[in-house]
Amino acid sequence: MKIPYFPGCTLSAANTTGKCFDNAVRASAAAVGVDLVELPNWNCCGATYPLIIDNMLKLAAPAHILVEAQKQGSQVTTACTTCYNVLKRTNHFIRTHPDERDRINTFIEADYAGEVEVVDIVQLLRDQVGFDAVRARVQKPLTGLKVAAYYGCMVLRPPAEVAYDDPDHPRSLDDLMAALGAAAVDYPHKNECCGAYLAVKAPEVTRSMAYTILSSAQRAGAEAMVTNCPLCQFNLDKRQQEMTNYFAGYQPIPVFYFSQLMGLALGLDVTGYGWERHYVDPRPLLKRFIEA
Repeated sequence: MKIPYFPGCTLSAANTTGKCFDNAVRASAAAVGVDLVELPNWNCCGATYPLIIDNMLKLAAPAHILVEAQKQGSQVTTACTTCYNVLKRTNHFIRTHPDERDRINTFIEADYAGEVEVVDIVQLLRDQVGFDAVRARVQKPLTGLKVAAYYGCMVLRPPAEVAYDDPDHPRSLDDLMAALGAAAVDYPHKNECCGAYLAVKAPEVTRSMAYTILSSAQRAGAEAMVTNCPLCQFNLDKRQQEMTNYFAGYQPIPVFYFSQLMGLALGLDVTGYGWERHYVDPRPLLKRFIEA
């Protein structure tokens, strides 16, 4: 199964946890029969979807990506949830606003009407590969690992435009973790915002929001978090360095990308997965699985 793939900027930056996310995504997808074919001519999606569409130029960058994807096939997938949100909403806008669509096409010198389907990588694994097929390929089950799945905002909101899961009670990451042999821990804050870009201008707000999510998962019994969003992974991971100083008794826990745990469970070579780049070192928790 060959699928056009948009990596985006964060997952392409060298020597970052985002690049390790990308490495693990490509390897894990290949192990379950999906060949992610990187778009040959991609550009930044813009990183945020404009809240007020009063200038069609703001949608030119993601629209150009969709046009490039159309040259490669009928769908495009991405592992970055921010990229997914921007591309999915842009595609929806193009499909539902014919007058503005014409202006966008004029800007990018194309004739695109939203024909491509934008699919998140977890959605692709769930619907086109199937979690049962993933389970059948597991070589090192993550037995005994208690993991709390964190979804954040970008694949859930706004529901009518982007959600492929129940926005109030999402299950995709939980079900994927269960397929890998881990114990998926349910907790009430899996779809709360982590603070997103407030990490730049108001890090103390992000710290508080991340603490609410992490402590909620810990109270439910989780010993690790898993997410599919680079920004969420950064906020939940990095802010724990400060939490021990602000919240009495707080004990940090590792925050993984789903693809890192997937590659580990599938028995792949995980030396390029960047465990050492995490702010909370996950290697002690994973020692028994890595050595196995």
